[in-house]
Amino acid sequence: MAGVFEQLFRPQQKTIYQDQKAMELEAAKEILAEVFKIRLSEVDEMIRCRYEVEVSVKENGLWPQEFRL
Repeated sequence: MAGVFEQLFRPQQKTIYQDQKAMELEAAKEILAEVFKIRLSEVDEMIRCRYEVEVSVKENGLWPQEFRL
């Protein structure tokens, strides 16, 4: 019976964790926008560009020639 209860409650805990992480990400984006005095869309673009750099570094094993902020 305990296994049934664990299965019922485990997905809810995962959802709460994911919601918390989403809220933390949104708060971090707002902080970045405030610190750099930019729009949230620009923060999203900054994160996307940084992600693309990370992917290229992992694929090529090399650092990029230049960094963009």
